[in-house]
Amino acid sequence: MDVNDACKERAPAPAPEPAPAPEPGLGPGLGPGLGPGLEPGPGPGPGPGLELGPGLGPGLEPEPGLELVSEEGRNIKSVLCQRCGSKVLCPGTAQFTEKQLFLPSMRKKSGSFGAEGSDGDTLMSFWLVHDMFDFENVGFTNDVGRIKFLICADCEIGPIGWHCLDDQKNYYIALERVKHE
Repeated sequence: MDVNDACKERAPAPAPEPAPAPEPGLGPGLGPGLGPGLEPGPGPGPGPGLELGPGLGPGLEPEPGLELVSEEGRNIKSVLCQRCGSKVLCPGTAQFTEKQLFLPSMRKKSGSFGAEGSDGDTLMSFWLVHDMFDFENVGFTNDVGRIKFLICADCEIGPIGWHCLDDQKNYYIALERVKHE
């Protein structure tokens, strides 16, 4: 899905329904070690420790015991830049949501974000923030269509997330593009 197509969807994705059997992933009832009392899912996984959640790519296995999502669906840990460690969000300020979106590959700020045919990732797991003033440290790129990409304000690596100009209340940070402490 193109970022501008996602922009047309104004409402955030509904919270996932609990599955009859535990499945690997993020959020209540969706994965091991990512919230209080969650059970490991069956099937092949990355080996000992936690299974990968939806939207987490190869090599992004969380540390054993790392909890990211509270029972209320909010971030338990601080959200930090992967590159410089700058704090992006404090604990409890963002809601976990799943929304399919293509983001260009991470790199230092340049004028080529969102170029057609550029390499990147289709991501599913995001922190949803409803007020831009909830961020501790985030920067915005110039407009790419109706989208502004979110970057680290200190080292300018990104995009770590996106914001649709048609929807002033929703800012998305990709879990795969940040670290948690």
